[in-house]
Amino acid sequence: MAETQAATRLREYETIFLVKPDLTDDNVDKLKERVRGIVSREGGKVIRFTVWGKKKTLFPVAKQPRAIYVHTHFLGGAKLVAEIERNLRNLDEVTRYISVKLADEVDPETRPVLEDVKLAGDVEETRPGAPAEREGGFRSEGSEEQGGDSEEESSEEA
Repeated sequence: MAETQAATRLREYETIFLVKPDLTDDNVDKLKERVRGIVSREGGKVIRFTVWGKKKTLFPVAKQPRAIYVHTHFLGGAKLVAEIERNLRNLDEVTRYISVKLADEVDPETRPVLEDVKLAGDVEETRPGAPAEREGGFRSEGSEEQGGDSEEESSEEA
């Protein structure tokens, strides 16, 4: 009886992958359906896909300063994660991916399948202390201090 109970228990994972920013929504949907097919073929269960939209990356990825972020939440085994990552590695549209195990021994019946979500990306953040504002502030302070020191030195010498 323990074997049948263990067979119904799955692990909970999430995979986030970055897609090239020039991809259309239809192509992103095709990638989602490909991952959904892999999960169902390997005996897993997709809980939700969330497309976070096009966002700026910390550093250029595949020579692009932005990427489309896609988050996948699913149930399955360790072999399922390896198969998903193998497929993502072989796709030219996918530039980066990471998978994380969230929980062990999850009963698939307790996790409902949720509707896919698409969030708006490419929204410029206007928060105080953004890097562009700080860089400008540091430059002006540094140049004033250097200018002030040189003036004081020239007045002391005279």
